[in-house]
Amino acid sequence: MIGDVSSWVLSIAGVICISVLIELIMPDGQMNRYIKNIFSFIVVLVIILPLPKLLQKEYNYENIFGVENSVKVDEEYLYQINLDKLNLLKSNIEKEIYKNGYQNVSVYINSNIFESQMKVKSISVDLESLVISKNAEHNDITKIRKHISKIIKNYIEIDDEVIYYNV
Repeated sequence: MIGDVSSWVLSIAGVICISVLIELIMPDGQMNRYIKNIFSFIVVLVIILPLPKLLQKEYNYENIFGVENSVKVDEEYLYQINLDKLNLLKSNIEKEIYKNGYQNVSVYINSNIFESQMKVKSISVDLESLVISKNAEHNDITKIRKHISKIIKNYIEIDDEVIYYNV
């Protein structure tokens, strides 16, 4: 206990000595005022922080502001954000497929939108109503699938095995 008190007093004296030395070195002006304020704050911290230990009380510094669980996930907000991301992703993929000459293609994205890091599990592409326009690159269904998979991979990092086609 006495060793703790003496080390506490020595740390206070050390910080005060350093602040006096820096004050002597610094020229007068606005910068000197800022440095004095910073060292005043440090002196206050050096004085206050060891007090709970010296008074033999357990003190939880995490609860300074009276908040026990400081971080809580707002699930409704997370759900809405992930749903918006999913709808935007679906819309962008369908537009890109349309630009490449494949019309009436629907994309369905399977994901857990309640997770904070939304991860796409699988994608289903409905090609039952597929209309191939004149500017399309391919007419063969296997080449169309590969081309659509390539378009999807430009938007999402996903394996070919989890892209399903309904023909």
